[in-house]
Amino acid sequence: MSTVKTKDGAEIFYKDWGQGPVVMFSHGWPLNADAWEDQLFTLASHGYRAIAHDRRGHGRSSQTWEGNDMDTYADDMAAVVQALDLRDVTHVGHSTGGGEVTRYIGRHGTSRVKAAVLVSAIPPTMLKTDRNPGGLPISVFDDIRKGVATDRSQYYHDLAEFFYSANRPGSIVTQGIKDAFWLQSMQAGLKGSYDCVKQFSESVFYDDLAKFDVPTLIIHGDDDQIVPIDDAGRMTVNLVGGAVLKVYAGAPHGLMVTHRDRFNADLLEFIES
Repeated sequence: MSTVKTKDGAEIFYKDWGQGPVVMFSHGWPLNADAWEDQLFTLASHGYRAIAHDRRGHGRSSQTWEGNDMDTYADDMAAVVQALDLRDVTHVGHSTGGGEVTRYIGRHGTSRVKAAVLVSAIPPTMLKTDRNPGGLPISVFDDIRKGVATDRSQYYHDLAEFFYSANRPGSIVTQGIKDAFWLQSMQAGLKGSYDCVKQFSESVFYDDLAKFDVPTLIIHGDDDQIVPIDDAGRMTVNLVGGAVLKVYAGAPHGLMVTHRDRFNADLLEFIES
């Protein structure tokens, strides 16, 4: 397997497909690089070098006991970028991966960054606070931790329904899509997936977003039942100068699957502009 070793000895797995300008993908919780295969295939087929890594604790990367935090996630991504000597990279992050991309820019700057795409992403912050009164209460995330710790297999089966809005009338989400979600989720170690809940729920990205100075596209569905658009995409676009928000009507959290063709077209248009 292709891996990069980080400063604490963790091995970060990555896929590296195609040749050309670099597009790097960061996945959501509790998935792995496989969540981006449709996009990796499409971009590599259109003359791009498409790279996706498994976050530590997830997929084929090391399941470390320590280091399951947003700063380390961002540093791990920087380690991959540096090891492969990637430059002029378009970073695409979904959900927690959007937080990872945002923290990466906050900690490591944009000297190697060409552009950013935040998809159903968690910034600026998910938790309800005085600064973020529209956020979700901590009890929501406590319930997620309970589900993961008690019976994560069943929890991931149930979560897939909301992730893709398969619980909505008229949904055409297939069992195969939900099975793939469960399979990827079960490849995440219990410690890494449990710790990551705190990271996607309580991390605060206002300072990181203030450091964005590259073209930024924000894509969010208005039926996102995991990261509601009003407290995420619609706030982030006002915090990043020149950012563009594309709202997908009726789209769920996992829109890169349910709205694959539209998303891939929008992504290619943005990268080529």
